[in-house]
Amino acid sequence: MKGIFWDKTANREIRLTFQWGRSIFVAIYVQPQRDLCWRKGGAGLDLLAYLREFHFVSVLLRLILAMLFGGMIGLERGRKGRAAGLRTYMLTCIGAAMTMLLGQYEYFMLETEWLGSAGARVDVARFGAQVINGIGFLGAGTIIVTGKQEVKGITTAAGLWASACMGLAIGAGFYECVLLGFVIIFLVMRILPRVESFLMENARNMNIYVEFHSLDDVGAVIGCIKKQDVQIYEVDLNHSMVSPNGNPSAVFSIRLNQKKTHPQILAAISELEIVSAIDEI
Repeated sequence: MKGIFWDKTANREIRLTFQWGRSIFVAIYVQPQRDLCWRKGGAGLDLLAYLREFHFVSVLLRLILAMLFGGMIGLERGRKGRAAGLRTYMLTCIGAAMTMLLGQYEYFMLETEWLGSAGARVDVARFGAQVINGIGFLGAGTIIVTGKQEVKGITTAAGLWASACMGLAIGAGFYECVLLGFVIIFLVMRILPRVESFLMENARNMNIYVEFHSLDDVGAVIGCIKKQDVQIYEVDLNHSMVSPNGNPSAVFSIRLNQKKTHPQILAAISELEIVSAIDEI
């Protein structure tokens, strides 16, 4: 059984639905002008407006979308062997969507069954704000500093944060934003790494991680680098710890003065007998 009531004081329409023999209240508050716009848009917009309402079908759809979209982004990260993969992204997106749905549910209950209850207050926005703050702890766990003084996991942490934001949009029923956001996030994680790699390979600045036999060999390594007609603007010598191979190491930040590829620079330095390992970071 369905009923449509008009609230004259708030100038809004209240739609209530009762199903399965017990009262399950499903309500949507629509301004008259907005409702007229949706109806003029045709069946497609009517369906979209229906899915924005708070009822069992819309809740189920939002949770499924959160599971699918979050999982698809996580699958791409998992294929690259990242710390956060399919299940992590999926759970993050679903949890964010459930948080937004919880805020909407409490707001609805305050407008119906909890109306007039003493001390019954809820701020729908604060649930989403806590998700944005709390996801930082999860993202921080994926960021590590390797033995080569290279920071990894920042993209994974940013992806988790974006996945949580997408989950909030799904929970709010903002389907247009969800679709566009998912496409953009997926393209950033799937396509842009190739563009980034191309730009990094042709960049004039590069950071080189070098392991050598002893600290006395630093001068020879610097001399070899300068012979390549490059400018050294920073040398980070690791005094606190040695490499996993037991050798001292350093990170050289250089700038190429002429057209030379990064592999050529690395090959020239690796020809030194004192160099035990070399890598671009």
